[in-house]
Amino acid sequence: MHSSLITIEQHILEQQKAHPEATGILTGILYDIALAAKIIAREIRSAGLRHILGEAGSINVQGERQMKLDIFANEVLVRMSSFAGRVAAIGSEEMAAPIFEMGPMRHGKYVLIFDPLDGSSNIDVNISVGTIFGIYRRKSDDGREATMEDVLQPGKVLVAAGYVIYGSSTMMVYSTGSGVHGFTLEPALGEFLLSHPDIRIPERPQYYSTNMAYERWWSEGVRRYTAYLQGMEAEKPPAALSSRYVGSLVADFHRNLLRGGVFYYPLLYKPGKAPKPKLRLLCEAAPMAFIAVQAGGYASDGTQDILEIVPETLHQRVPFFVGNRSLVERAEDYIRRYG
Repeated sequence: MHSSLITIEQHILEQQKAHPEATGILTGILYDIALAAKIIAREIRSAGLRHILGEAGSINVQGERQMKLDIFANEVLVRMSSFAGRVAAIGSEEMAAPIFEMGPMRHGKYVLIFDPLDGSSNIDVNISVGTIFGIYRRKSDDGREATMEDVLQPGKVLVAAGYVIYGSSTMMVYSTGSGVHGFTLEPALGEFLLSHPDIRIPERPQYYSTNMAYERWWSEGVRRYTAYLQGMEAEKPPAALSSRYVGSLVADFHRNLLRGGVFYYPLLYKPGKAPKPKLRLLCEAAPMAFIAVQAGGYASDGTQDILEIVPETLHQRVPFFVGNRSLVERAEDYIRRYG
């Protein structure tokens, strides 16, 4: 069957056949996320007409102003994921603590972590935003309420991860550990159709993506690494890289996944303040790292593999470098040598 005629449901079921022991629960969770993505995509397309653009007037646990669509997307994902009892715990960037008990969740076998609307501050200016998710198998026995131990797991034990990008088209990209596949929403049918099978990061990178306005707060190693990417160090990069930065992790990651490159948000050393990381380990960095590795890439905090880090809190933040393996490993090398 031509790939453009394969729906995400058909593809998930086909992958499930390769695992005779599968119960279909993980498949159901991915269905739930796909349905939630369709609802969120619909609201984003008509956000201005429905008067749900702009700030909600509240502050989330991160100390950030919540956008109206942040709250809407979070509610949709929680509702879609909790009613069927497939997950035992839900953690979100927008919630101070995980949800452990809602309806039939006590018997859920998985844990779902998500950033409901990454880059939401860009919505008012019509820039691509996205949803990021990671799925873990719970560690505790089912039949009991899940615990923080079920939530605080390293990315290397993810069973699935993905993202949805809401842009000129809506795409859902996910991996269950057997490659990365992308599906584009066909609005007339209301279906995600397979458009990008077996995605691999191109060996020849094209872009580096970072907020150059923060360069004055970077370490010496990160500044010299950036000069390397620009071809200004004695060591020349493998290709002439162009700078592309949107400021929405999903958008920057998606472009580099398809075109090759590196995205990074390093520690910021602001005067008189402790070094500050930006991105959340559980709901942003770990899922994206999982996808990158499945597509032939790599992700690091500048010193170690992101997937090896055991989170200590739900909202733990980390420096983040992700993309072509050679470029991320070169970042580690510069930080090791120069700090």
